[in-house]
Amino acid sequence: MSFDQDGTGGASDTRKGDASRNARRARNCRILGMGGYLPGQVLSNAELAQAFDVTDDWIFSRTGIRERRILEPGRDTSDMAFEAARAALKNAAVPAGEITHILLGSCAPDGLVPNTACTLARKLGLTGLMAMDFNVACSGFLYGLYLARAILLLEPHAKILLVTAEAMSRICNPERRDVRILFGDGAGAAVVAAETGAGPRVEDVLLSADGTHGEILAANGGGSRSAYAAATQPVGEDYFLRMNGREVFKHAVYSMVQICRRILADNGLTVDDVDLFLPHQANARIIDAVGERLGVPEAKTHRYIEYCGNTSGASIPLALEDALRQDRLPSGGRALLASFGAGFTWGAALLRG
Repeated sequence: MSFDQDGTGGASDTRKGDASRNARRARNCRILGMGGYLPGQVLSNAELAQAFDVTDDWIFSRTGIRERRILEPGRDTSDMAFEAARAALKNAAVPAGEITHILLGSCAPDGLVPNTACTLARKLGLTGLMAMDFNVACSGFLYGLYLARAILLLEPHAKILLVTAEAMSRICNPERRDVRILFGDGAGAAVVAAETGAGPRVEDVLLSADGTHGEILAANGGGSRSAYAAATQPVGEDYFLRMNGREVFKHAVYSMVQICRRILADNGLTVDDVDLFLPHQANARIIDAVGERLGVPEAKTHRYIEYCGNTSGASIPLALEDALRQDRLPSGGRALLASFGAGFTWGAALLRG
């Protein structure tokens, strides 16, 4: 691999000068409440082991996953987003009518048009507010936090519903073992506002991207590169997610480690100042490798992958909601979040309890 010394892989990032950095730190941004949703249908290792002529232990030893949740037929990504959003609004004690913006991250939305954020707004009974989709795959929640902070700079009284929802089973070829054993479906949501009170405060967010390696993890079907064909033509491989697992592993570990080191250094912190480490729940080997290279004790690392699989952009909010429910972030404590996704995109964030 070829990377610059700052670890960005030649890509620009969101850190541009001390003035803008200090301005972002000065603005209060807090997660008022969180919610998550996992479908009821379970796909176990036993079922996959039989389909691919391997064992349950073989899958678990390579992924750290025992089962993943699958969105039921007849239900869409927006249905999961709706359930997660309702849970987040309830947890935040914020009526849906007070939401001013909806940000929805997904690489497996309901469709190309209309955007899924508008569909979610309709299901919540909301009109007249900003509603937009964005797609940075597994980095969705951290990119969404950055967007939410930017909105709050312009509109300090905004209340933002940030949702990341992924129906990964709909874009995974059921005959490809490398993706099918990893990915599951789910949604996570947060209500974000510039308010004081309960809920983690977002101290900083740092993002980066590098498009030169995009084909290592991609699904092109339905876009201009591989447009839809007549109904009589079978769906081709381009319509499903394809992945070079070995290369993704190398890039994911390196990029998450470097951006975590950088955000800590930018804020005058070290790993010793971190009370909770919450990396993207891609697979156990990536989680272990990133934690080991950063020097984060295993006891501080939160895992949520075993019973839901890699839920792409939903993985960090699902894991964060679970960690907060378990009181793993003490009052005044600090959480370090890290993500890596297709594009490539990656990021890190600091939260203060």
